[in-house]
Amino acid sequence: MTDATSAAKPHLPVELALLVALATVWGASYTFIKVGVASIPPVTLIAARTLIAGLILLAVIRWRGLVLPRDARTWRRFMVQACLNSAIPFTLIAWAERSIDAGLAVILNSTSPIFTFLITAAVTRHESLTGRKLIGIAAGLTGTCLIVGVEALGGLGRDLIAQLAVIAATVCYAGAAIFGRRFKGLDPIMPAAGSLICGAVILVPASLLIDRPWTLAPSAASLQALLGLSVISTALAFTIYFRLLETLGSVGTTAQAYLRVPIGVVIGVVFLGEQPTSTAWIGLICVIVGVAAMSIPPRHRADIAR
Repeated sequence: MTDATSAAKPHLPVELALLVALATVWGASYTFIKVGVASIPPVTLIAARTLIAGLILLAVIRWRGLVLPRDARTWRRFMVQACLNSAIPFTLIAWAERSIDAGLAVILNSTSPIFTFLITAAVTRHESLTGRKLIGIAAGLTGTCLIVGVEALGGLGRDLIAQLAVIAATVCYAGAAIFGRRFKGLDPIMPAAGSLICGAVILVPASLLIDRPWTLAPSAASLQALLGLSVISTALAFTIYFRLLETLGSVGTTAQAYLRVPIGVVIGVVFLGEQPTSTAWIGLICVIVGVAAMSIPPRHRADIAR
């Protein structure tokens, strides 16, 4: 048994709690983006997001007395990860949210476990693709549909290009979850920082050429959203993400996409006084079952039963 496996087993509740935390901070990112793009162009918003988050993680690495890898092979992998997990999907979603609601973006993006499962089954086959995981995907998708309701998908006929952009971003995320397993053995903060730095290297020059950010006059709300997006939904989220890739695997980690929707429902109940329908609560149960089926390794089931 590897050290990673033996370390993950006794701390499964911690890993699942981190999965919920990741779903929460990434779920909040859609609202941050919606507020941010109101006065900051998408490329500049995401360039600033990756740059700020990357600098924060560099500071943390320095504070911890660590050193980023220096070999060219690892940095090439960081660059690929940056394209799959930040530069391309972040920009696509930010551009799409100029014309579609944040809620619809969350719904479309919640399908990332499906693409992860399909890519794994068809191409990489690096994880065992059991019937339990397939049932988990079906349960999660069913729960998501029940929670949002059929009427929430009424906008699917409008702004088709923007919606397809979000789906393309979702496919990128699925590829990132699979490619990210190549960083196993590295401290999770290393691929998080390295990929964000590479993302900034790609996006900052593009921002300077396309948007000329020195001519912009962003609102205070957009700047606050950018700060939350960078610190909470990127620097913190990426560190959690790469840890979970080691402990829960790529399919299990992308299961947090389903959790974003029920978390949004709970926030609406607590802070907005919303009253979900009975089908929404049933959907919430389906999502929990689906996430558990995809996230909990078979070796833990006996322990959980006891």
